[in-house]
Amino acid sequence: MIEYPYEDLAAADLVVDATYLGGRAGNAGDDPLPRLIRVDSQGGFRKRGSVKGRLEMLVLTSSMNDPDWPDHLDRETGVFTYFGDNKKPGRELHETGRQGNEILRRIFTDSRGDAVARAQVPPIFVFSSTGSWRDVRFLGLAVPGASDLDASEELVAIWRTSENSRFQNYRARFTVLDVPVVSRVWIDSIINGAREDKFAPEAWLRWVRSGRRSPLIATRSIEHRTKQEQLPQDAEGIAVIGVIHGFFQSRAHDFEYFAAAVARLMLPDIATMDVTRPSRDGGRDAIGQLRIGRGPSSILADFSLEAKCYAPNNSVGVREISRLISRLRHRQFGVLVTTSYLDLQAYKEIKEDMHPIVVISASDIVELLRTKGYATASAVAIWLNDEFPNSG
Repeated sequence: MIEYPYEDLAAADLVVDATYLGGRAGNAGDDPLPRLIRVDSQGGFRKRGSVKGRLEMLVLTSSMNDPDWPDHLDRETGVFTYFGDNKKPGRELHETGRQGNEILRRIFTDSRGDAVARAQVPPIFVFSSTGSWRDVRFLGLAVPGASDLDASEELVAIWRTSENSRFQNYRARFTVLDVPVVSRVWIDSIINGAREDKFAPEAWLRWVRSGRRSPLIATRSIEHRTKQEQLPQDAEGIAVIGVIHGFFQSRAHDFEYFAAAVARLMLPDIATMDVTRPSRDGGRDAIGQLRIGRGPSSILADFSLEAKCYAPNNSVGVREISRLISRLRHRQFGVLVTTSYLDLQAYKEIKEDMHPIVVISASDIVELLRTKGYATASAVAIWLNDEFPNSG
């Protein structure tokens, strides 16, 4: 990992996944971003320039660990999901203190125009906190939207409820461009108010000229998620899984309906899914079809789902995985949903033998529910009672 010390930040390039160290005085002056790219030291939206005039630079920062507003970078697609700054009730969507949502509305509107309009979109630098002091990690140079999304999905005003009040906030999708390094020369020209695009990255210039996005895609190698990666690590996530497990502990068949709902969150293009009747032989808990493509040219891929409502300390092992594999017919794939985790041997069998199985573990369930607005154990409990009432 590349690290830049605090005293060297003013001359540093922006390198993807490099860490930029803050000070160690223990106050707001430790923030590395004012020294690194001359923006202020507060808020998720930081800018140079004027919202009503010309925006010269936009910096998006995220802790990446807010359960209510789960910002997320999908490194396999280069798509960065970012939530606006209207995170509490009491204000209209665009009436935020730092004008973050107004900035989002403006840059997404300009991004859908011609080259002249796109040229008004400032360079957007994305950072996440590392969790250590005020250190930050550079995630990349981004542009609004994503090539695989409809324009109506790129910037969406979503409703949330807090303190018995409903309010709206933006969910924005950006593409992190295939730009490993942003040069200090270009950054300094922006800071000085005379941006010299001859030093700009080609992927960014291409987007301005044509609207074509070249995402930074990092394909995963074969890997086995550890127990820690499959289980939630924060207290609220652990509580959410505890609520789910307790709710369905003596209702195994009802848990299959829950697992089917979770699978739809993970795979939104599921066309059909039927939960099967209870079986003594441990048969498939659900069968379904995933639609691939759009319209008359689309095809349907069959899948089988198994649901395991296990306590977090009780892993899914080779026996359960082997049973799921044995039930997959030719050209089918499998989906496993568990409130627990796969043990290492079972995960290795899936990955090394390249079995087509989607694993949705406890941590995945927590993150999927958070994206739907169910971020706390109490919110999840209410949702479970509403959606999966005990039929007796």
